[in-house]
Amino acid sequence: MFTLRPPLRRLVYAVTFEIGAIAFSTLLLTWLSAAPASDSLLVSILVTFVALLWNLVFNRGFEALEDRLGLRRTLGLRALHALGFEGGLFLVTVPLYMAVYGVGPAEAVAMEAALLVFFLLYTFIFTWGFDRLFARAADPCFQGLR
Repeated sequence: MFTLRPPLRRLVYAVTFEIGAIAFSTLLLTWLSAAPASDSLLVSILVTFVALLWNLVFNRGFEALEDRLGLRRTLGLRALHALGFEGGLFLVTVPLYMAVYGVGPAEAVAMEAALLVFFLLYTFIFTWGFDRLFARAADPCFQGLR
């Protein structure tokens, strides 16, 4: 097991997560679409880029709304956050699948649904494995919060 300081650990996590996500989603999209792998690689990279930008925009707006309304981060608010994030991403990815693969809305929605299930499992398995490989050093930002 390796121990990394928090900033490096977060960077290694993000980079390795996204590399794996692009690789696996390329394989899944190639299988679902029967299109060339190069098309699916392009879509995987575009979706990753869009998800990153959407994450930055959505979270900034969500946190501003939290502050303005004085909301607490409850389980219900987190559920709304997840639905809002995934809903916004859905609005971009479905038309992207339709354009690149030349499929109709139903098939594009099925592709996005398959990817959502994949990412739920992938995130859990990747994070679990990452935690086993890279120990979390004490983060000074979170000392005293345990």
